[in-house]
Amino acid sequence: MGRSIRELKGIGEKTEKLFLRLGVEDLDGLLAYYPRTYDVFREPQPADTWKEKEVQAVYAPIDAAVSVKQTRNSVVTAASVRHGDSRISLIWFRMPYLRSTLKKGQQYVFRGQVARKGSGWEMEQPKIYTPRQYEQLLHSMQPVYGLTKGLTSQAVAKAVRQALEKLLPVQDDLPEAIRKQYQLMDYSSAAAAIHFPENTQQYQQARRRLVFDEFFLFALEIQRLKNKTGTQENRYPMKPAADTRRIIDGLPYRLTNAQMRVWGEIEEDLQGKGLMSRLIQGDVGSGKTILACLAMVMAAANGYQAAFMAPTEVLAAQHYRGLLRLLEEHGLDHLQAELLTGSQTQKEKRGIYGRLQEGEIHLIVGTHALIQENVCFHSLGLVITDEQHRFGVKQRESLSLRGGNPHVLVMSATPIPRTLAMIVYGDLDISILDELPASRLPIKNCVVGTEYRPNAFRFMEKQIAQGRQVYVVCPMVEESEGIDGENVLDYARRLRSALPVHIRTGILHGRMKAKEKQQVMEAFAGHELDILVSTTVVEVGVDVPNASVMMVENAERFGLAQLHQLRGRVGRGEHQSYCIFVQGTQEKEIRKRLEILNQSNDGFYIASEDLKLRGPGDLFGVRQSGLMNFKIGDIYKDSELLGQASQAARDLLDADPGLEASEYTKLREKIQKIVENNSFHTGL
Repeated sequence: MGRSIRELKGIGEKTEKLFLRLGVEDLDGLLAYYPRTYDVFREPQPADTWKEKEVQAVYAPIDAAVSVKQTRNSVVTAASVRHGDSRISLIWFRMPYLRSTLKKGQQYVFRGQVARKGSGWEMEQPKIYTPRQYEQLLHSMQPVYGLTKGLTSQAVAKAVRQALEKLLPVQDDLPEAIRKQYQLMDYSSAAAAIHFPENTQQYQQARRRLVFDEFFLFALEIQRLKNKTGTQENRYPMKPAADTRRIIDGLPYRLTNAQMRVWGEIEEDLQGKGLMSRLIQGDVGSGKTILACLAMVMAAANGYQAAFMAPTEVLAAQHYRGLLRLLEEHGLDHLQAELLTGSQTQKEKRGIYGRLQEGEIHLIVGTHALIQENVCFHSLGLVITDEQHRFGVKQRESLSLRGGNPHVLVMSATPIPRTLAMIVYGDLDISILDELPASRLPIKNCVVGTEYRPNAFRFMEKQIAQGRQVYVVCPMVEESEGIDGENVLDYARRLRSALPVHIRTGILHGRMKAKEKQQVMEAFAGHELDILVSTTVVEVGVDVPNASVMMVENAERFGLAQLHQLRGRVGRGEHQSYCIFVQGTQEKEIRKRLEILNQSNDGFYIASEDLKLRGPGDLFGVRQSGLMNFKIGDIYKDSELLGQASQAARDLLDADPGLEASEYTKLREKIQKIVENNSFHTGL
């Protein structure tokens, strides 16, 4: 932990807790809490160029008396102005004092979101400026932050300004030669400008520097890991196993050509002279899990233990049950499999620890509980990890202490174009599953506007009546000031009132405790819930073959790759599945982007198209793809910068593999801190 945000004026214990809900723990964390977008103050535009829900400014005098009316729930203040040939109605709630402050005939600038009202327009709750005040704000970019109830963007901005004064300037840890080569802004200037840019050019320069930093540190660690493990000897050499052949021949379906090709690559690695470090990259439903199980069985047949790390307890339990079923169906009951998770009792864990160390357990599935201090293996030869738990430096070192350097297999359902994958997964050999099993029914997609919701609700009701289940994904947990979008809590209430009372609706979001999330997902998997309203935490969830509908609200707020991942939650069973993308805006460019999902279920095609459409020139939307845990970088939008940062990392390590020069002291310390805190959780 760094310096407390309690050092800032106006922040006490209560406000500190609100910032903690946003993930801001100290002053450094506050500086890295980047704006979600920016409110740009532009010149007033003619009303005939306006679009619904846009923020517009009107420079005009009040031309009629201001009225105040008492309603049952509120006090409504109303006024009107003329803007060109259009009449603009102005509405404020709970602000009766405006009747005495707004003077008829006096010039003001009114600014707010506009909506059609008959032949004119309406502005609800507009901000009021004098012409002089607005002129001072003109062309400025005011930060808009992701919020929680009780915090405003203004409060966050005020805290950030104080933090900047206390922390900056600082010594730049990026070598000066690299800054000059890639024409990057110094860190102190970038940290200030990302929050309070004077113009779009300064914003883009600041963002470019901060994105480069994230990618550069990531690339450095990937390169160092590759250099460290790339030539390691295979201490667990294996031979082809009859057990794996028996499984492949006895499956109720044929493995695809792609699965057989990738299995051949895995077998070759396990028999080779070097240690396996391989990524299986395949679309949702392409059959990665069966290959993982085959690799585990091959390890066990050769006398070694194999471990499978999953991101959640629910998913770990699901993989464990699937593994047991596979062993039983193919006469491999002599292989002992076990499940290890954090929620098990200490007595249960101690029993598993002992049997693992004695070699009585051959195959183990679990969460990060697998790499806790008390876990020791007898002969761990293979570790398989999910992309959400990338087997990074700290985890490898942890397992090395417990059982040597095992073979590593990483599974990823994230479709990344190969050129990017070679950078992102730079320390791994890549196998691609580019073929889906023939039995999979293609998901039927549609992109609709918000007016389609009543039809969607009726469709969901019909699917539930047929015994199916439904996911609804919203971009936010709760209503947030300055952010227009659906939220989980209100949406669940809306569904409960719109649908019959017997339909069971649950909620899931990232602010819930791990145990609560697990209970909700288990309830949904067990069909104790009909609808699950969730944020994107449902991206990595259990396999619910009965779920046939995925409805994504404010689809424009997500990257295509993330939407495709969400879509992968359905289409896993025998029933026809559907995905409804609800577009919250009428912008044609957004519609064009979403139509790519409407036309294709191929994740690699979608990722490539997303990359073409969302070039590095895109403004705002600081991070949208959802593909990794970078705070500001986006490997699609910033693919060119990712390549430059990777090249810079390679050049630096070629010149100084240990980063031993004195000018790299701060850089070494930063990397060490990242590794110690295990904060390279970049979704890999």
